[in-house]
Amino acid sequence: MTKFLLLLAAATAPAQTPESLRARLVETRRDFHMHPELSNREERTARVIAGRLRALKFDVVKTGVARHGVVGVLKGGKPGPVAAWRADMDALPVQESNDVSYKSLNKGVKHACGHDVHMAVALGIAEVLAGRRAELAGTVKFLFQPAEEGAPVGEEGGAALMIKEGALDNPRPKVIFGLHTGTMVPVGMVGYASGPALASADQFKIRILGKKSHAAWPHQGIDAVTIGAECVVALQSIRSRQIDPMQPMVLTIGSFHGGNRSNIVAESVEMEGTVRTFNEGVRENVRTMMKQTLAGCTAAHGAKFQLEWQGMAYPVTENPPALASWAAGVMKSSLGAQNVMITPGVMGAEDFSYFQKQIPGFFYWLGGGNAAKGFTAGNHTAEFDVDEDALVVGVKTGVALLTAALGDSGPPATPTP
Repeated sequence: MTKFLLLLAAATAPAQTPESLRARLVETRRDFHMHPELSNREERTARVIAGRLRALKFDVVKTGVARHGVVGVLKGGKPGPVAAWRADMDALPVQESNDVSYKSLNKGVKHACGHDVHMAVALGIAEVLAGRRAELAGTVKFLFQPAEEGAPVGEEGGAALMIKEGALDNPRPKVIFGLHTGTMVPVGMVGYASGPALASADQFKIRILGKKSHAAWPHQGIDAVTIGAECVVALQSIRSRQIDPMQPMVLTIGSFHGGNRSNIVAESVEMEGTVRTFNEGVRENVRTMMKQTLAGCTAAHGAKFQLEWQGMAYPVTENPPALASWAAGVMKSSLGAQNVMITPGVMGAEDFSYFQKQIPGFFYWLGGGNAAKGFTAGNHTAEFDVDEDALVVGVKTGVALLTAALGDSGPPATPTP
């Protein structure tokens, strides 16, 4: 609690530059890192964020959006458009293995995807802009979003629920920005993709329904294990033989369970997996092809199947080319052209894509890798961590993008998908 009060007191000091905030950014990030909370359970995290925004005298601080989301509105001293910044809040069910002073205090929970960095950067941007309020020509809206990693089974959450509950309304931004940190981009640099940046993500469950019999008389049953194995192989042919090889797509079966005894032919098998792609047309075609493949494979053996699409399905995170080109120019002016790199699209997914379906949005990578210091582990691992010099870079680019978005040379008009 003492640390929390100190953070609140510090937030009231006038912001100067991203560089001058470095110590506070590190302290904020480490505080979030030590107190991670799972999706739709970000109660303390939300209190800290709301307290910081109120201390910065934001015009509006709304809590309880999509359970624990926070929306902050900062009105500039001059009239102008509205631009938004999004930061995700939730952690993962991962036990931290790093022996650091800011190690997670919550057993089995860790900010293994960098959301602690994202929140610290967003609060740093908020502080810099609050100190420049009088010169801002327009309004900046901050969306602190819970449950980016996916809401628990049976619950709504994430960007889709924030939108449903009006987070983009009153006022409605003309553009939204967001970032994701990782070690694949070196610290001091940022990376971006024009067009698809992250894949769509769909989760599925397949049930193969056969008939139980004694293993010594398999002809009296319908072996769901054998049929399931054939289905796995057949499903892989969708990628290898039915999709244009120039179109990125992944179909992965991640689990396969069936049977209960060595001498009994299994009457059912359950499989779970994911489909990832950069193209919405391919995404829909894969769904149809999976159904056709399973129907043929099971019918050949007299079995049946059930195909169920589960959980939250994330669309493609796609940066409109004109907006990406404009944003790249802004970041190059801020960091230097040598520190802005083009990155390929990745098969990971992000529900920032839901915001992009509503308004034009730009999403980029904040470099946190530093092999010399040992920051090389990938996201979602027990070892994941980033070089905290990334915090200043994140604030610097965020301030530049939002300020430019409100200026006379703002982003080009981009149609919403």
